[in-house]
Amino acid sequence: MVFKRLLGSIGVGGPTVDTALAPGAVLPGGRLAGEVLLKGGRAAFDIEHITLELTAHVEAETDDGEHEGAVVFERFKVGGGFRLDEDEERTLPFTVALPWETPVTELHGQPLGIVLGVRTELGVAGAKDKGDLDRLRVAPLPVQEAVLEALGQLGFGFKSADLEYGRIGGTGQQLPFYQEIELTPAPRYAHAMREIEVTFLANAGGVEVVLEADKPRGLFSAGHDALTRFAVGHAGVEGRDWTAEVDGWMRQLAAGHGTRSVPAPHGPGDAYGAHADKGEHGHGHDRHAAGPGAGTVIAAGAAGLAVGVVGGMVAAEVVDEVGDFFEGDDEEGGADEED
Repeated sequence: MVFKRLLGSIGVGGPTVDTALAPGAVLPGGRLAGEVLLKGGRAAFDIEHITLELTAHVEAETDDGEHEGAVVFERFKVGGGFRLDEDEERTLPFTVALPWETPVTELHGQPLGIVLGVRTELGVAGAKDKGDLDRLRVAPLPVQEAVLEALGQLGFGFKSADLEYGRIGGTGQQLPFYQEIELTPAPRYAHAMREIEVTFLANAGGVEVVLEADKPRGLFSAGHDALTRFAVGHAGVEGRDWTAEVDGWMRQLAAGHGTRSVPAPHGPGDAYGAHADKGEHGHGHDRHAAGPGAGTVIAAGAAGLAVGVVGGMVAAEVVDEVGDFFEGDDEEGGADEED
């Protein structure tokens, strides 16, 4: 995808910038390649810097409710320090490394409803201008895909995915937000959990897999959330029985062994500690409202978690909702962040 933005900060006749990303999805920790295409205006301009910003659409839970906005989670300077003559055309190729914790936006080519973008900032003669967002597609790492495949084989179904502002305590999390993939339980675990949330925190050595189960109330016990995590390496993905391994994780989570638990809410107005337990910015809330991608299921089978269709919602509608974020949404202020 290519975008063009006339530099309004310096008036009509200024230089224009197009940014073209290489086609296809990239991996967390992988290389993002593309080109910045500059065309000079009606006069010469000094280009002080050309900077790429990685932006994510994030939800933030605060005491006064839920807020949504954009967070810039990485910046790369890819050029600058030269003079662009009148009507001059110049192409600047770039290759940058994505953060390891970059969220996954698609699985088997199907969108999950996660919105990431690349914005180009052009600094000219003391002024700077931010162009429109270019959509960023990110596919899962082999370890992440193996875990999701195993969950699909076990019968867990996709419910929704979102990005939550905050930090998960006791982990090596680097970004100011984390991704949650919400799943409906496999039939064999339906008695022990109402849903689970999966979070991947990748790094150069491997991936922390954080699992949170919404445990139902029992006859003599209140409902609660159980939280646990496992660390897996990048090497040897093909040689492991992931279905058996992940099933072991689920049995442990269902039984509550080695997990931390917090009370579940008793009503719509009650806050509970699942996200406060996860992070310093989290605030209690009832279960997440279904976001883009709700109503789809990820069915078990040879392909593992493959996005299906339920209730008339198709993948194209998810793309439409994702596209809304790139049309006129002002990310200058970022998310409503609470320190």
